[in-house]
Amino acid sequence: MNKLIILAIIGLVAQLIDGSLGMAYGVTSTSLLLMFGISPAVASASIHMAEVITTAASGISHIRFGNVDKKIVYRLIIPGSIGAFLGACFLSAIPGEVIKPFISIFLLILGIFVIYRFLFKWNKSLSKKKWTKKRFIPLGFIAGFFDATGGGGWGPITTPILLTDNQMEPRKVISSVDTSEFAIAISSTVGFLLTLGWSTIHLPWVLGLMIGGIIAAPIAAWLVKVMPTNLLGTLVGGIIIMTNLRTLLLAINLPSIVNLYIYSILGMLWLTAICFVLWKLKKEKGLSGK
Repeated sequence: MNKLIILAIIGLVAQLIDGSLGMAYGVTSTSLLLMFGISPAVASASIHMAEVITTAASGISHIRFGNVDKKIVYRLIIPGSIGAFLGACFLSAIPGEVIKPFISIFLLILGIFVIYRFLFKWNKSLSKKKWTKKRFIPLGFIAGFFDATGGGGWGPITTPILLTDNQMEPRKVISSVDTSEFAIAISSTVGFLLTLGWSTIHLPWVLGLMIGGIIAAPIAAWLVKVMPTNLLGTLVGGIIIMTNLRTLLLAINLPSIVNLYIYSILGMLWLTAICFVLWKLKKEKGLSGK
């Protein structure tokens, strides 16, 4: 019973982050599960199955709060589902850990750009130029593929790329990516079940993660709706940087103390950026009050 409660808390925290920032459910939940001694294979398979329910709850919540752009969802789910299924089926033959650091470098750069744009270049007026269907196909396929092969990637790849253009509101991007992940979770789970079987999935753990995720889903959807856009963008940019930095540091295999210093420095810079955004929001509120 105690383990179920702990897993429910893990699922709640992971979904709260993922639902409000558009990424990091896999990274957060996997990291926390591994801390409790659960093997990586069992953790990955269990998390993907839990995501089928948590992403459904998250998607419903986002739709009810009016956060979702259905066109984005429709254009992402087909190529994303194909990529996720193929990635899950061929996981054993694909050097995902070899490719993952290079993807992380690309995403790290995107994360820095996202923070820079929302700190200094944020413009409330959106561009009238829209993404074409042809641009969504490779984005969805690649993100779905790496989500299955690398243990996560749907949100970390799609969210920052869509945020780098001033064409969509961050809340619409985050909510639409989160909603479309339901189809990706189903495709990944089917692929894992076909190749790995039920033996790698621990149903009580899945149940615990599901319970926490269902509780957190409406809270996260509400946060997306009420949070100021530039604050949301700065938080997302920081999550992108920190999660991909973790992947790179694990690949480089530096001493723990060095990793701690790097995390501390970047964490302080991120906190400074958040404080700067809050200061700007307070200043703008004061000016509008006059």
